[in-house]
Amino acid sequence: MSILPPLPPKEPEERARLGPKAAEDEAPVMGRTRGLSLRAMLPNAITAAALCSGLTGIRFAISDNWAAAVVAVILSGLLDGIDGRIARALKAQSRFGAELDSLADSLSFGTAPALIIYLWSLSADPRLGWFAALAFAICCALRLARFNAQIDVAEQPHKSLGFLTGVPAPLGAGLAFLPFYLWMATGLDLFRSPLLVGVWIAVIAVLMISNIATMSWTSVRPRRNVRLELLAVGGMLFAALLLEPWWTLSAISIGYLVLMPYALLKYSRVRQQRGVPSGE
Repeated sequence: MSILPPLPPKEPEERARLGPKAAEDEAPVMGRTRGLSLRAMLPNAITAAALCSGLTGIRFAISDNWAAAVVAVILSGLLDGIDGRIARALKAQSRFGAELDSLADSLSFGTAPALIIYLWSLSADPRLGWFAALAFAICCALRLARFNAQIDVAEQPHKSLGFLTGVPAPLGAGLAFLPFYLWMATGLDLFRSPLLVGVWIAVIAVLMISNIATMSWTSVRPRRNVRLELLAVGGMLFAALLLEPWWTLSAISIGYLVLMPYALLKYSRVRQQRGVPSGE
């Protein structure tokens, strides 16, 4: 019986290819990778803070502190919007960071809003309400899973033209709270109706996993002659959030929904200009 000779030890470069590096500037040392630098840890720390903010919203909802619960999820969305940009600015992108961001988004923008809305409204009709909450949380997870599955795909028709596919998870969470915004702004119990709220979050859940083209930051390119006006509008919008937060959030949500048909028209126009077949 012959004994096979032992395999030669792998070179450091080959060992490095066995798994993703935590940051681009890491290099294997004696078979191990060095610890994360502070530069690489900062984006992941922001992602962790976003996750904690979203989950803390559930704690506020359990205490019937509805406004704080919704604000916690909105804060999570703001943090989620800057962690990736900071990672690119610092050149600290990593596979670990991408996976952490996806898991945090599923909890902050799927699970947390579903539970908050259930405790606030849907619990009045437990059977219908729970199914609606489940649908929202599951659709958010499915959307993020689809994004992860396509992250390395070269051919993405919407992304190649500067658009997104479906409503992003953070915006989906913000839109799901629209009945709450209107309830806080008007005080009408109509907007707390479990039937109305259940149907609404089911619609938003479908929009998140839909294949329709939606606007992204890369597709928004204002003309140079109106940029100062847009800066003024941005400042006034921030002031409105401070003075009338619930009316302002309602207006932002409705405005986004109104712009969705415009996004479809713009996507069709861009596709025709670039000669992309209609089947793609």
